[in-house]
Parts: sequence; C-alpha cells; structure tokens
Amino acid sequence: MKIALMNEFSQASKNAVVLQQLNDVAGGLGHDVFNVGMQDDNDHRLTYIHLGIMAALLLNSKAVDFVVAGCGTGQGALMSLNAYPGVNCGYCIDPADAYLFAQINNGNALSLAFAKGFGWGAELNVRYIFEKAFTGETGQGYPPERKESQVTNAGILNNVKAATTKPLLDGLKALDPELVKTAVSGERFQTCFFDHCQDAELAAFVRSFL
Repeated sequence: MKIALMNEFSQASKNAVVLQQLNDVAGGLGHDVFNVGMQDDNDHRLTYIHLGIMAALLLNSKAVDFVVAGCGTGQGALMSLNAYPGVNCGYCIDPADAYLFAQINNGNALSLAFAKGFGWGAELNVRYIFEKAFTGETGQGYPPERKESQVTNAGILNNVKAATTKPLLDGLKALDPELVKTAVSGERFQTCFFDHCQDAELAAFVRSFL
C-alpha cells in the first residue's frame, strides 16, 4: 500500500515526528510512505484547504491508496478532505478511533490533530494510531457480528457521496485556480503524483498548473 502524509503550515514543525512514526510502523509492514505536505516553515505555505485538493488528486488518480492528513485540531483537514468524491476521511485522536474507523467505515484517509492534545507522549499516541490503522485486515466490523450491516452502510454512504458531489475534475475546475496551483506546487507532491498516477486526465490537469 502507498500512504501519503500531509500537514499544513501551522503544524509543519510536527512533520518529522509524525513521519518517523509512520515510517517505523507502515514501512515495517511493507508499505511505501510519501511525505507530500510541509516539512518545515521554509516550504511553500499549505492550509488545510490545499490538503483536500492534494488528497483528492492522489487518491482518485490511484497514486496512493491512503492519506494521513492533519491540522491543529484535525477538524479542518477532515472537512476539507471529505469535500471531494473518492475521499472517505475519518477523524482520529486515539488508537481506538483508528481501529474502529478501519473496521467499520473502511475509508481511505485519516485526519489527526497535530496541536490539540499533542503533548507529552504524543509520538506514542501517533505510533499506536498507525499500528491500529495499518495492521491486519480492514472492514471486519466491530463487533464482528455487525460486519454485514456495516459493510452495507459504508457502501451506501459511498454511493450517496458519489450522487451528491460533482465529478472530481468538474469540481477542481470550478475552484480558484490559485488554490489548485499552490496545492500541486510542492516538489514531493509532484514526484509522488506523477510517478504513480494512473489517470491521464488528472495528470494533464495537474501539468496545466506547472
């Protein structure tokens, strides 16, 4: 599995801590990790609005299979990512959230709080979140006897989102072009996207901003 990590400007200083834990856990499980957000304050400035655009492009193009995003509270990134078709993001503040989201909702993105509650032992909490998110088979239900109804409802929700949102390219073309330009301007994002993108239309769209 290919996993992208992204964070916005206010939490750039947390990137190294979170990346290390994600690499230790996901890398140890054989997953590939791509650090596509802000590494430090010298990077181009991303807000949680840009994270939604980046996640939508990476997931819908199949450049990555999963996105770990975050902002100060995790709420802005959550709302931004879930604004797009093909992105099903859960809110995660502890390992139980990660486990239950993986088993019940079986989405393709998580939004973490990188400021609120990110204090002593935060790196341990993040590590255990990643262990629960990426270890074992997902979509098994919790409790297990409710698996059938939970899988059915997750599928229905995906269909509802597909019916009530614009196709991704239509939506992206309706945005302020400067938002998209900033979102796709990072070198690490471009490397991850173009090296693994499986959608020629989305690739051409991104190239039009470069």
